[in-house]
Amino acid sequence: MSNFQPFIPADMKVKEFTLKSVLLGAFFGVIFGMATVYLALKAGLTVSASIPIAVIAISLGRKLFKTTILENNIIQTTGSAGESIAAGVVFTLPGFLFLSDPTSADYFNYITIMIIAMFGGMLGTLMMVPLRRSLIVKEHGTLPYPEGTACASVLKAGEKGGDLAKTAFLGMGFALAYAILQKIFHVIAEVPEYATKMYHKAFPAARVHGEITPEYMGVGYIIGPRISGILVAGGVMSAFVLIPLLASLVPADVIFDQINKLGLKPAKFGWDAATHTFANPSEAIYRAYIRQIGAGAVAAGGFITLIKTIPTIISSFKESIGGVKNAGGDASVARTEKDLNIKWVLYGSLALVAIVAILPMIPGQGIVSKLLLGVLIVIFGAFFVTVSSRIVGLIGSSNNPISGMTIATIMATCLVFLGVGWSGKAYEPMALVVGGMICVAAANAGATSQDLKTGYIVGATPRYQQLALFVGAIVSAIVVGFTIKYMDTPTSKLAAQGIQHAIGEEYAAPQATLMATLIKGIMGHNLDWNFVLVGVFIAIFMELCGIKALSFAVGSYLPLSTTLPIFIGGFIRGVVDKRYKGEKDEEEDLRKGNLFATGLVAGGALAGVLYAILKVPFEKGLESISLEHQVSNGLGAAGYQVFGVICFAAMGFTLYRVAMSKKKV
Repeated sequence: MSNFQPFIPADMKVKEFTLKSVLLGAFFGVIFGMATVYLALKAGLTVSASIPIAVIAISLGRKLFKTTILENNIIQTTGSAGESIAAGVVFTLPGFLFLSDPTSADYFNYITIMIIAMFGGMLGTLMMVPLRRSLIVKEHGTLPYPEGTACASVLKAGEKGGDLAKTAFLGMGFALAYAILQKIFHVIAEVPEYATKMYHKAFPAARVHGEITPEYMGVGYIIGPRISGILVAGGVMSAFVLIPLLASLVPADVIFDQINKLGLKPAKFGWDAATHTFANPSEAIYRAYIRQIGAGAVAAGGFITLIKTIPTIISSFKESIGGVKNAGGDASVARTEKDLNIKWVLYGSLALVAIVAILPMIPGQGIVSKLLLGVLIVIFGAFFVTVSSRIVGLIGSSNNPISGMTIATIMATCLVFLGVGWSGKAYEPMALVVGGMICVAAANAGATSQDLKTGYIVGATPRYQQLALFVGAIVSAIVVGFTIKYMDTPTSKLAAQGIQHAIGEEYAAPQATLMATLIKGIMGHNLDWNFVLVGVFIAIFMELCGIKALSFAVGSYLPLSTTLPIFIGGFIRGVVDKRYKGEKDEEEDLRKGNLFATGLVAGGALAGVLYAILKVPFEKGLESISLEHQVSNGLGAAGYQVFGVICFAAMGFTLYRVAMSKKKV
């Protein structure tokens, strides 16, 4: 947007890329990266780090280190790499332990993990250099980048102080109090649900459930009613169309066999061998079939997105190349428009291919095969970095379907392998390397996009942010590799049973298990392409109907428990916007509702990270102070869940009242 004015004007010189800002950011990146490793291994979940780090930077940086708003931005930019890289690593690389060939586990070593994490993170940042002008600047009014915008609001609130800061921190305090009652004391149910039996005549295995957390409501409010509506529509289709249909047509024994085929444990879904029924049939069907359908839809939506954005991508590269030719005139470029030289992208990509080809710790069957590996990483990286950036632009990093994109990458890689005549167990770890590096790259690209959006709003220098992301990627990769290997160390009890890896026993690593299963399925010629193609044509159908296929596909892939609370936040935003319809506001993101929602996202994310950190050393202590048993006994099991819904509704009402109390601060 040509008329957009950042918080710090381009002609103003403010301390930004300083030693203290980079060191503080790297420190926070290490902490959040370690917490993410635990959370992702245990539950397959991650929390966004940018906003919590921004809050910490405001609270501690300004008081103790006298940091400026741009230094605080560098702190959160550097630190955000820890969470994204940890997520990419945990979602894929433990799959080395579950592949067909037992020797594949040898690649699950510190050096290999660190290299894949480091180069994957750097690839994600590099590929975003030529895309910044296209996705961040030119589509400033189109792609909201909710967490990046929220992070900018937090930084500006901290800088301005007064009522502006109070509103954001009020939301954060509210979210922290709510999260403590929910996660620590378990007074509020985390995922209330209502489900029908699989043999229900009218509506079998239908389930309504929601993770009623502050961060989801906050994200929904920030992205607004339209995007959140399309998102939940995909979830409604999966939960109330596909799952009941499959429950009606597919016997429980067939679902049982499909779950076993995917390498999952039927007991996890309440399988009763005597009655041949599932206690949780909707979750069983979701894992057995819907995830594959959703992965196909996300892959197709990604390709459609790529085709539609090719003109924008081409123009962006042309502008970047033009910048190379005009390198001598760099002084004429505004500070807020100075990116890293496009040569970094070209030379970095070539270096990546060469390094993958020559490093002995990267699996491969000779230098030629490893060269192909490097080429596939660069090609898929360019594609999925673009897709990931647009997805987080719509719905935020917390809901970026990295797993779906990784599944699509693994499928495509395995098909390429089969196409050139490579089959067998020896090629399975090679496919996982491509998937792992793309997963890390896509995750870091999503975080990078949010960071660049924040920087664009506050008036940062893109070049400094990109350098900070490189630092964050390197430091985080070193620590994440150590952490995941440490957590894989078996306890004395496991070791006595002959178990060599804690991952797969104490830690489920659900995404990594799925990736390994897919690789084995495709390379072994037994993948369910019928379900994948159903997802592909669902995405095509929605696009032909004039609905953004990617948003709908993401919703179909994510569980309804995620999309429903996001939609509720978007619905509240729609009601508020209707009240102020026709009124233009140049600082819309500074409305009280937006600031309070920002606080909800920040507080919820902070609570999630703190809980992950505390749960490791104080697990028994946390269990001892849980009040879930007492509250459930007092209210009944159903009453306990209803009370949770009432608390979530109260939070929504509070958000509405704050948003309506005054248009902006």
